Amino acid sequence: MNRLTRITRHPIKGHGREDLASVSLSPGACLPWDRHWAVAHAAAKLQEGWSACVNFARGAKAPALMAVTSELDEATGQVTLTHPDRGTLAFRPDAAEDLSRFLEWVAPLNPPDRAQPGRIVTAGRGMTDSDFPSVSILSEASLQALSDKMGVALSPARFRGNLWIKGAEPFAEFSWIGREIRIGTATLRIEERITRCLATTVNPETGARDADTLKALEAGFGHQDFGVYATVVTGGRVAVGEEWVLT
Repeated sequence: MNRLTRITRHPIKGHGREDLASVSLSPGACLPWDRHWAVAHAAAKLQEGWSACVNFARGAKAPALMAVTSELDEATGQVTLTHPDRGTLAFRPDAAEDLSRFLEWVAPLNPPDRAQPGRIVTAGRGMTDSDFPSVSILSEASLQALSDKMGVALSPARFRGNLWIKGAEPFAEFSWIGREIRIGTATLRIEERITRCLATTVNPETGARDADTLKALEAGFGHQDFGVYATVVTGGRVAVGEEWVLT
């Protein structure tokens, strides 16, 4: 059956993931608190509002970051980060007095030959890789097809998506561009494919590169895309286990 199987947000871009049971989506907005913060590095050239991913510390350039998990307390704005090699850190990204503790905690996870994390920024919207406020939708069938191609069970966490669905044919989501999908009481319009980067080659449990997903996508399917970006057309609540319908 067509079901929503996973909802994930990433409160700090490139620094952790958190699964949710349900979420309320708003028209024209990202998934709430997803990429709400981002960690600008020393060489960042930020513009007003949204800035491109090259300005931020992220798993494509710092693989160890992929093993971070997170938990956000929405009431207090406190984020708790956990990493197998760094233990746990609870801090408030908006609190200037907490920045030094975060930078000390995260420093060993960043390659020393790259621009180092310098500050935490916000943009008034989710700092997604798309230049428009998006919610990403990914397919379990596509993940299974890629896993079969590679001969390894790939974790969904490699792809840092928001909404995971089952019930579609592998990579059928690419044919949905321009169509709308209803999940729960929300409706989203499928906008474009997501072209992937080196972050997907990293094991999200260990933070080490161990699977050439990009090569496998290119060799097996003729592209390096996985998942689609969507925009919220009609707001509403979505929950794991709910049915999805193309409209």
